[in-house]
Amino acid sequence: MLKTGMIIAERYEILGKIGTGGMADVYKAKDHKLNRFVAVKVLKPEFREDTTFIRKFRSEAQAAAGLTHPNIVNVFDVGDDEGVYYIVMELIEGITLKEYIGKKGKLSIKEATSIAIQVSMGLEAAHNHGIVHRDVKPQNIIISTDGKVKVTDFGIARAASSNTISSNVMGSVHYSSPEQVRGGYSDEKSDIYSLGITLYEMVTGRVPFDGDTTVAIAIKHLQEEMVPPSVYTPDLPYSLEQIIFKCTQKSVGRRYAKMEDVIADLKHSLIDPQGDFVKLSDVDNDAKTVVISDEELGEIKHTPKSRNSSRRTEAAPLEEEEDYDTDYDDGDDDEYERRRNLQKKARNQKRRTVSRAVTIAGFLAGAVLLIAVIFFIVRAAGLLGTDSGNENNSAQQSETDDSGLVQVPDLVGKTEEEAKELVEEVNLGTQMIGEEPSTQEKGRISSQDIPAGTMVEAYTTLKYYISAGEEEITIPNVEGQPAIEVQHTLEDQGLTVNVQKEYSEDDGSGNPVVSPGYVIAVTPDTGSTVNAGDSVTLTVSRGLDFGGSAEVPSVVGMSEDDALTTLGKWTDIEVVEEQNSEVPAGEVISQSLEAYSSADPDEPISITVSSGDQAPGTTEESAGTENTGTAQQNNTAAANGEIWKCTQTLNTPQGYQGGALRLELVQESNGETESTNIVDGQALEFPYQLDITGMPGVSQGTLYVYELIDGSFQQLGSYPLTFEKAE
Repeated sequence: MLKTGMIIAERYEILGKIGTGGMADVYKAKDHKLNRFVAVKVLKPEFREDTTFIRKFRSEAQAAAGLTHPNIVNVFDVGDDEGVYYIVMELIEGITLKEYIGKKGKLSIKEATSIAIQVSMGLEAAHNHGIVHRDVKPQNIIISTDGKVKVTDFGIARAASSNTISSNVMGSVHYSSPEQVRGGYSDEKSDIYSLGITLYEMVTGRVPFDGDTTVAIAIKHLQEEMVPPSVYTPDLPYSLEQIIFKCTQKSVGRRYAKMEDVIADLKHSLIDPQGDFVKLSDVDNDAKTVVISDEELGEIKHTPKSRNSSRRTEAAPLEEEEDYDTDYDDGDDDEYERRRNLQKKARNQKRRTVSRAVTIAGFLAGAVLLIAVIFFIVRAAGLLGTDSGNENNSAQQSETDDSGLVQVPDLVGKTEEEAKELVEEVNLGTQMIGEEPSTQEKGRISSQDIPAGTMVEAYTTLKYYISAGEEEITIPNVEGQPAIEVQHTLEDQGLTVNVQKEYSEDDGSGNPVVSPGYVIAVTPDTGSTVNAGDSVTLTVSRGLDFGGSAEVPSVVGMSEDDALTTLGKWTDIEVVEEQNSEVPAGEVISQSLEAYSSADPDEPISITVSSGDQAPGTTEESAGTENTGTAQQNNTAAANGEIWKCTQTLNTPQGYQGGALRLELVQESNGETESTNIVDGQALEFPYQLDITGMPGVSQGTLYVYELIDGSFQQLGSYPLTFEKAE
């Protein structure tokens, strides 16, 4: 156990212990190099002697450190200091999902779906990097105080994945997939299964399989069908129950193929709760319930208990790991030992075969290496032409100016392998930060954070997005739903939405068939497939046609969306934002037509909506604010005799919902950190061209992007900036 005040790696000062698990203790610490608080996870002493585990732990934790996503707890550093193995992570103030479920009993459908979507997005990002979590459970999901959902413990989860069942399911058996408890190969679909179990617990308040021992629970995962969650939650939407069923199929082939499909169905379920759009594979001979064999059952029962103390899967940082009893008797020891000996002989024979193959491969590799050495010696002696090499050197030098800056290559449209070759030629680094729909071929680079042609310092990290292709979207059944909500949902999926209003027919009792403000029909029709960026038309009801006179409803005090739905009969509605600290943001302050008066529904009407404490996000005011800030920075820089500017292009931040933004520039000079708000409280259109003046003589900076969500600014991401001295 570390003591308060200790310094790790001459950088991280331990401030106090904040959690413990089966494999590690977690401490709050201060990173003196970057002047921020972090969480430091330190392996317990009993794991420090296991060299195999340490090697796996370090390599996988380093891989996890390459993940950057809003729904993943970022790993900043991995290392050891005099035998103390540690991981430095983002410090999240909040509680685990397990604790949250314990406090609420069970979650609302909307809340559970939202959490599941965020978890899925984090796992999707990891899977795209070839990283499988293998220990998805509520204890490893953290809900921060600002409502963000983050998945943690990627490094330790995979490092422990090769251990036996006794270690791999301790504290995790409730959420382990059938292939995991059988000790078989696990991949992305194992995470999907565990996510399904977690979603089951969120909506019911209980896990589907429980028992007195880990073995009893493991066998249930293999052999028993779960009680439908709707038994415990009668109001559970049909579509969400089907999603849970598809995630938790015992046969790997019958589950979702990838997280992307899970996310699509979860989002679909929000707008079509009772829809029958989740397709479950038909049962066939290869997809029946898997029955555990005698050999597998014997292996589960006879795993030595002594391993539990040294190899156990880690629980979440804020919660102690569960402990289960795995000790019980079995009367068939002789039969089990006979079968075990047969299995051992088969394994030994396989190892001998593999050993021969490895030996032959080693001889071949040695021959290839010898030829390569001879080739390079001959070329170095001048016996081979080197014109092409000189040309390459000249080309590389041409991209480097006298100041030591290098030119950023154009990566758009390239494969990741091609991009790697390009940036290595000019001594730059790369980092993939996510996927986005794009007209570029799927799998190729769709955009980069630093524009091609920009001159930057060598070893700058160039971040890019991978194209997800022209994403196909199935038009959901939205008839009879509030048009404004449907519009938001379809736009979030990347579609362009056109709205046309028509009067509804009379239902025979003096009422419209479809109420004003609600969807009559959608074009293309429900079930059609379109691509992201395509146009969709919503036909929205205006209610019954009473001619040129209709009663004006009162919308003051409503939210903007509710007001637009209530004014469904009107075709020309203008929304005006006004700063008002006394009225919550998004609430209607006034309306142009007097409530309950008679007016022509074809006549224009405007509503004034509060923007809260922030100035309205209009283009003019946004530009005015930026110009003011820039002018102030220019004055400061001019006083020092020089101006350093950044004119990079900022792409759409991942997770951006279209709200007001805050762009904060942070730079360091002579040990001093300076923070400046470049934009504060405005909505921007992306790609956005930056025009920032930084600290004189400082060529680097970091831009932090925040969005106003539920009344507070929440960070969407951070971007490295490069500044150049203006002529």
